[in-house]
Amino acid sequence: MTDHHPHLKRAIGPYLLSLYGVGVTIGAGIYVLVGEVVAVAGMAAPVAFLLAGVLAGLSALSYAELGTRYPMAGGEATYVDAAFGTAGATTAVGLLVAFSGITSSAAVLLGFVGYLNELVAVPGWMALVGIVGLLALITFWGVAESMRIVAVTTLIEVGGLVLVIGAAAPSLAEFPASLPDMWPGLDSVVWLAVISSSVLAFFAFIGFEDIVNMAEEVRRPHRNLPMAILVTLVVSTLLYITLTVVSILSVGTEALGASDAPLALVFSVGGGDPAILSSIAILAVVNGALIQMIMASRLIYGMANLGRLPRWLAHVNERTCTPDHSILCTGAIILVFALLLPIETLASYASLAVMLVFASVNIALLVLRRRHARAAVEGGSVGFRVPLVVPLLGVLASLALFVFGVAERLGLIGPV
Repeated sequence: MTDHHPHLKRAIGPYLLSLYGVGVTIGAGIYVLVGEVVAVAGMAAPVAFLLAGVLAGLSALSYAELGTRYPMAGGEATYVDAAFGTAGATTAVGLLVAFSGITSSAAVLLGFVGYLNELVAVPGWMALVGIVGLLALITFWGVAESMRIVAVTTLIEVGGLVLVIGAAAPSLAEFPASLPDMWPGLDSVVWLAVISSSVLAFFAFIGFEDIVNMAEEVRRPHRNLPMAILVTLVVSTLLYITLTVVSILSVGTEALGASDAPLALVFSVGGGDPAILSSIAILAVVNGALIQMIMASRLIYGMANLGRLPRWLAHVNERTCTPDHSILCTGAIILVFALLLPIETLASYASLAVMLVFASVNIALLVLRRRHARAAVEGGSVGFRVPLVVPLLGVLASLALFVFGVAERLGLIGPV
């Protein structure tokens, strides 16, 4: 029997997919939280970003392999379903991923409201309703069209970071003398601050995992998915470390940690107009929210296709070939979260949820590799493989960060 239902369209190439990953990672991270990380880690903030990047990188490699094995929109839920075959585990992981995307999107939209009020006074609730509605319309419009908008805004937000780095570049002359202060050495108190801030910095790396949820709309996913994941992680880590170093050297940790708009502060100290940076920051956080909305709606669609959520959420619009019902559902929940919860709580919840998801994905890869030592993807062999030690370390790193983050929120650790 021929299936006459509309399907998602494979319209995304490697460059758009890489820009998608970089856009959601940067938009949900450095523009919003760099000051918070510096406030905790001080001069060692670049090490906190490096540590968060390395720990996230372990899971990124596992995602790259699983993305080639199961190039489907369900992403993490699909991997757990393949490994364990239990409805409870699949649904739990899928809902955790959707929760992380929704809370992350809500968090960066609150950042949008803050930056917007630097330029023009608008009631917060009105700004949130308007921007969530606009992003839902863009997401509904079509995946290729949405991704082109993402690509353009990603280039602008990366350009904003380059502007900040350029403005603060003269301060790099002080880097050799300041390097000993940036490295924690054997100081356990400083390392505690670094680990504590790396839990927060982890939020800045949320994004690369969203790439796998676009798999059904990617051309040649066995090649393009791993490439986009690795490009996203490397570019984001290098930008974060460089930006944090020049920011600390140009304005100091105290001023940076206390600022509500830290990158605008760094830019203005370097002679730039802070309004320019605030405008770029608005684009960056809106871009991050848009990509998270795209991801969450595709994941909800994928889970509905698996039968883990109500089937009406798997409806695809015949004209736009986008999952319209899941887009409406995702937008409504994002709006409620943004209206009810503060940004710090949303960012923390998003990070903790992602840590659990990463642990689950790494465990799923270990199970699948043990079950199918020579597993092949339909139509050919797995195009990307990692050593078994990678998912093993990924499990340990994700769970360690999760436990540390929960303990800190409960007051069992800190203040640092």
